[in-house]
Amino acid sequence: MKQSNQKISILIPVLNEEEGLGNMLKHLNSSITSSEVEEIICIDGGSTDKTVSIAISCGATVIASERGRAKQMNTGARHATGSILYFLHADTLPPKGFDKIILDAVEKGSQSGCFRMKFDSENPILRFFAWLTRINHTLCRGGDQSLFIEKELFESTKGFDEDYFIYEDTEFIQRLYTQTEFKILPDYVITSARKYRDKGWFKVQFHFGMIHLKNYFGAGPEELYRYYRKNILT
Repeated sequence: MKQSNQKISILIPVLNEEEGLGNMLKHLNSSITSSEVEEIICIDGGSTDKTVSIAISCGATVIASERGRAKQMNTGARHATGSILYFLHADTLPPKGFDKIILDAVEKGSQSGCFRMKFDSENPILRFFAWLTRINHTLCRGGDQSLFIEKELFESTKGFDEDYFIYEDTEFIQRLYTQTEFKILPDYVITSARKYRDKGWFKVQFHFGMIHLKNYFGAGPEELYRYYRKNILT
């Protein structure tokens, strides 16, 4: 692939992620196959464990932010120097060469998009919902699939809505669908099914489905968070 003029800033919101962050960042660094990754930034929402020291030891830049993934990702975007922003969760592993795949998509005209997703689980229901991520529809989108976006587009769309304490990825992507052609890349990220293992896959999937439904019928960010806190966090 020819040298690109574009540079990628990888942005990872973190909060008490010491258990898996080191392995995730090592995987991330080993998956980079170009010189166009400008920086890896972990945006910390106030961790009380070893998250910050682990991130620094793995070569990431750490910046502090108010807690809340939307606030953290917007803070990261303001500090980013790359022309392409790549938002990645701390429990999600991108494919080998993800940087070249993103650069190629942008050079072909895609301003935003994501990868397909697989869970690190053989649960047939989770595998089915992961299979749906190949479908280019807002109902099949979520932050676990990661997100690339040109910084100029991110700024013109005002980024993530900080009123949302959950569902911020989906809300933002829904706006992107109305303003640009959203690209689904054919490769897969692998995301952790830890929440499903901890809380029960049926419970989590059912209540996430209800959150999608509530949003569809006009529920605001506070109502979505109340439902999430009551039914998934407890």
